[in-house]
Amino acid sequence: MTRERIGIFGGTFDPIHIGHLAVAERACDELGIARILFVPAMKPPHKPHRVISPIADRLRMLELAISGNERFGWSDVDLRPDKPSYTVEMLEELARRHPDNDFDFIVGADSLRDFHTWHQPERILELARLIVADRPGVVVNNATYEGISGYGDRIVRFAAPLLEVSSTDLRQRRALGKSIRYLVPEPVFAYIHERGLYTQDAAAARIEETESHSV
Repeated sequence: MTRERIGIFGGTFDPIHIGHLAVAERACDELGIARILFVPAMKPPHKPHRVISPIADRLRMLELAISGNERFGWSDVDLRPDKPSYTVEMLEELARRHPDNDFDFIVGADSLRDFHTWHQPERILELARLIVADRPGVVVNNATYEGISGYGDRIVRFAAPLLEVSSTDLRQRRALGKSIRYLVPEPVFAYIHERGLYTQDAAAARIEETESHSV
């Protein structure tokens, strides 16, 4: 039986946007990936001090964004409130859940520069191929690729669509009262407005809520 390839796209998705979706769609077309699993992180270890939107909102936006694409799905494997969301542990759990599949883990080219600092990077390369997607304005030289243990067919360069959109920029635009229409799927745009997400008032409320829980 042929083993299907599953692409793993992790992130906070705060919010998910057209750049995420375009990269995932092209990865399916060009890399032999049968389906993409978006894996939202509950507690990203590399963002310990940033106030992140409630997981219920991030999940709903994700569901709205991927609805109707039969190649897209999402997994709750990284929704662990009691511990940081380490990639290696997430991949190990996915391997247990899907023993008959092979995995491709999609990262941006900017993340590759810090890959050696990740938790158990060599084990990550044992569990999945690393699909390195181009990012606008990011240049990664050959030495960076060759300096990673496990380099070879475990790391694949991917000519991803170069859309200059990021979740950080979208949050900042909302906080400044600027439009993000057409930078997120229309149902996500409607949800953000309905819930009042990412406005200055919403951001202040989230900071206050986070600080009160840490006392």
